[in-house]
Amino acid sequence: MTRYHLYAIGNALVDSEYEVSDQQLQTMGVDKRHMTLIDAPRRTELLGHLHGAKTRRTGGGSAGNTVVALSQLGGKAFYSCRVADDELGAFYTQDLLSHGVATNLTHTQQLPGQTGSCMVMVTPDAERSMSTFLGATADLNHTALHEADIARSQVYYMEGYLAASPTGLDAALQGRAIAKAAGVALASTLSDVSMINFCRPGLDAIIGDGLDFLFCNEEEAQVWCGTQDMAQICGQIAPLARTVCLTRGPLGCIVLECGGQAAVPAAKVKAIDTNGAGDMFAGAFLYAVTHGHSHTQAAWLANQAAAQVVSQYGNRLSAEAMGGIKTRFEQQLQAA
Repeated sequence: MTRYHLYAIGNALVDSEYEVSDQQLQTMGVDKRHMTLIDAPRRTELLGHLHGAKTRRTGGGSAGNTVVALSQLGGKAFYSCRVADDELGAFYTQDLLSHGVATNLTHTQQLPGQTGSCMVMVTPDAERSMSTFLGATADLNHTALHEADIARSQVYYMEGYLAASPTGLDAALQGRAIAKAAGVALASTLSDVSMINFCRPGLDAIIGDGLDFLFCNEEEAQVWCGTQDMAQICGQIAPLARTVCLTRGPLGCIVLECGGQAAVPAAKVKAIDTNGAGDMFAGAFLYAVTHGHSHTQAAWLANQAAAQVVSQYGNRLSAEAMGGIKTRFEQQLQAA
């Protein structure tokens, strides 16, 4: 019997978001649009540059955002991750529970240390640049897995950022083997250009002999395939999964499957902050497909949810905003 629509494993990170200028990024030496792993001294240095700046704190982590999105839409999700026995760890655990997400964190005693955090810097062009201190999540390992719950899920989702962590990657792959043996669908994301450039063997291992669902944006697909030609990209990336969702911002997305492709238009919005857009897309898409909807219908819902999150500051939507999106989706289905 299925217990969860989505079981995910990923990095537990508390996001702190700042509005900055391009000049500030340059002064701080932050790589624009991409995720960079940082150590504790670098984190202290960046915090010094941003002292006094207004910040918003939310639960984060790529797969964490995805499971919360699915849960907000009405799905059941489980999230395997790791935090420390500190204030941020307690905040992160409570954030998952408040969104109805089950987690291994309620079954284990957390160890001393620092919970992972991500400094998200948003420039006026809506681009997000992330400096990530992994902290406790760097030690994520197989003990975070709940084998029985993986086997009773519809989809097992591996965060692509785990390609940078030897123990986290090993845990993701152990979970992958459990899921595959149980006939659970496999899903992942390329996550970020930095993962492709520096951790590609880990991503290759996650993809393995193929996934059921793969999510990536246009820039990631271009770097993965070594070309900007869309026809070549589609030809190279389609074999990686039964269904590939290639997101293109205001151009919507392309769904690749069964040797064909479908273009699904984006909702028209003014982008303010792109943080969390890909995570939101994956969560909404997987909610729809695990509830019996077609992949093009799922992509329509995912585009709506991603558009809503980029039109505000922050990586998550309110329950009210998500409820409105779900209502529009149901109306769209009735009108079709």
